[in-house]
Amino acid sequence: MTGLYDLHTHTTLSDGEMLPLELLRRMSVLGYTTVAIADHVDTASSPLVLPTVAAIRESARLFGIRFLPAVEITHVPPEEIHALAQRARKEGAEIVVVHGETVVEPVPAGTNHAACICRDVDILAHPGLITDEDAALAAANNVALEITSRGGHNRTNGHVVRVAQRTGCRLVVNSDAHAPHDLLSAEAKMAVARGAGLSAREAEEVLALNIEELVRRP
Repeated sequence: MTGLYDLHTHTTLSDGEMLPLELLRRMSVLGYTTVAIADHVDTASSPLVLPTVAAIRESARLFGIRFLPAVEITHVPPEEIHALAQRARKEGAEIVVVHGETVVEPVPAGTNHAACICRDVDILAHPGLITDEDAALAAANNVALEITSRGGHNRTNGHVVRVAQRTGCRLVVNSDAHAPHDLLSAEAKMAVARGAGLSAREAEEVLALNIEELVRRP
């Protein structure tokens, strides 16, 4: 099991406000033990982001953080998601997030499906009004669905929880943090989970995520 985790955060390497080490320092003070920096990438930027962020691994250790280099594949044609996820793995990504079909951005239709059938994807972020069919595929391929605290994206948290419960899909709770005020305390993270419709026991299970089970590839 792991302690407090966040597998979806952003820094100045994409559209975040914090330097990578500032983010990790702030999260260590909040009690986090596992953090993935998942800056936005597309087919042009992936080779630039991952080698840069990997340089902070030792500094993260000194802050008491297990740091996971990651990416969030964002606004990419669905047909390109599989190849880009594979490439990100080869470039050092330990977590691959796909920017799902949130109801507040013009994400291409078919993005959720492409992520759910890809075994190199770990998390489908803010998947909007995801279908039961796609969630079942996510469950079969070890792709977790995200409950998010991010404004706008969180409008469909309750729907995501109900679909995940029907289909047996794994859930994670992330901040999608871009700025210091987005970071969640343990209490705030529990409130996000409960507010999405999880019982206290279910929320505790989701927040006690076994990271090794999530990242272990078939």
